[in-house]
Amino acid sequence: MIKIIPHLWFDTQAIEATRFYVTLFENSSIDGTTVIKNTPSGDCDFVNFTLAGQAFSAISAGPHFTLNPSISLTAVFDDPEKLQEVFEKLSEGGNELMPLQEYPFCRLYGWVEDRFGLSWQLMLLNKGDITQRIIYSFLFSKDHIGLSEEAARYYMDVFENGKMNMIEYYQTNEVNASNAKVKYLNFNLAGLQFSATDNAFDADFDFNEAFSFMVLCNDQTEIDYYWEKLSHVEEAEQCGWCKDRFGVFWQIASSYWDDVLFNGTEEEKERVIEAFLQMKKFDLKQLQSAYKGE
Repeated sequence: MIKIIPHLWFDTQAIEATRFYVTLFENSSIDGTTVIKNTPSGDCDFVNFTLAGQAFSAISAGPHFTLNPSISLTAVFDDPEKLQEVFEKLSEGGNELMPLQEYPFCRLYGWVEDRFGLSWQLMLLNKGDITQRIIYSFLFSKDHIGLSEEAARYYMDVFENGKMNMIEYYQTNEVNASNAKVKYLNFNLAGLQFSATDNAFDADFDFNEAFSFMVLCNDQTEIDYYWEKLSHVEEAEQCGWCKDRFGVFWQIASSYWDDVLFNGTEEEKERVIEAFLQMKKFDLKQLQSAYKGE
């Protein structure tokens, strides 16, 4: 199965942030750290980590992109005391977007940007309703308001095991943004749960490279397929990164990428990094030749 992994871009705080995040949830760990040297951003810390049993990655690559609420991590709990504890820790030095309290849609909910800029939504659910502890949540804003359902249905066609779990629409006079349609939807891609909402209010933030999704492919055929499906903006194509027609950023990479970064010698890593910095879409044959020094 194709693996989709959320990837977080920080200025210099990737290691500090991930060390903090793994203290918040059970079944969490730092799985590996390495340094990617001689990039356009200089030497970059790269981290693989697990939160609540789910894979993530993060990089410290300079102040070029800033996290914002366009993509949040929605953490669900069945214990109100644990939810309160995590919300308080995330709020320290952060910015409370919606206070932790009861709402018509949830008996305990809060929304906060932590001190590193990452947006979190915390929800209390019944234990039997929880199938994934952290849900990846899109907030379609600015020029992309109104595209939630179209985007979700497109992604379900692109990735295996796509499934719409639920969808709810705004009622008349319920929103300020005239283009907003979807109040909430929840869907599955490749064994993972996502959600999406059209922003009911005008906002000055939108998707950017600070929160992207890595698609780990097994061969060149898969890389070609996902690149063709997800790359829509030629100017955004670089080093395996691309931008889809809904504004979301993806990294179409090899499933062997971690083996190069974490197990390769410095010389092997240096050759591979030099090679992929010249690429838009990854060419596995060229990367493998670089790794071998051919």
